[in-house]
Amino acid sequence: MIKTRLPDKSTLAIGDGANDVSMITAAHIGVGISGLEGQQASRASDYSIGQFKMLKNLLFCHGREAYRRNTYLISYMFYKNVLYVIPIWMFGWYSFFSGTAIYNDILYQCYNIFFTGAPIVWFAVFDWEHDKETFLNDPSLYRIGLDDVFFNKTVFWRWFFYAVWQGTLLLFLAFITIDGAEQLNG
Repeated sequence: MIKTRLPDKSTLAIGDGANDVSMITAAHIGVGISGLEGQQASRASDYSIGQFKMLKNLLFCHGREAYRRNTYLISYMFYKNVLYVIPIWMFGWYSFFSGTAIYNDILYQCYNIFFTGAPIVWFAVFDWEHDKETFLNDPSLYRIGLDDVFFNKTVFWRWFFYAVWQGTLLLFLAFITIDGAEQLNG
C-alpha cells in the first residue's frame, strides 16, 4: 500500500516469522530476524540478522556507510572511464583519427585492473567516515542520504569536469614528454 501511495519512496520491512514473509518480499528492502518462530522470514529477506538488537548497527552504521561508499563508487566509475577516454578522443582529433595508439598496449590492459580497480576496492573495504559510536550517537549524520549529499547532479558534473580537465592535462603532458624526447634524440 505504501509503495503504491508513495512510489518515489523506499520501503523497509522487518519481520521474524512466517506471517511476515509476504510483507518482507513486497518491500524494497526486507530484513528477516532468525528466531523462535523459524527461518522463513530470514530466508525470504534481503538481509538476515540473528537478533533484533543487531538492527540498529545494520541500519545506522552499515546502511549509512554503504550509501556513502556506493555513491563514491558510482561517481568514481564514471570519472575513471571519462579520464580513460578523453585523451584517446582528443588524440584522435589531433591525429585526424588515423588509428595511432596514444598508450602502450599494456596500459590499455592494466588500466581497469591495477590503476583504477584496486583503489576503489581498498576504499570500499577499509574506509569509515566515523567510528560506530559516533554513528549511533549523532542522528544528524544520517541526513546525507535524505538530502542526496553525495549523489546529485552537481556532484556528477563535478566528477565529470575533473575527469575532462585531468584527461586533457594527461594528453598535453604526453605531448610535452614526447616532444622533449624527440629534441634530445634529434
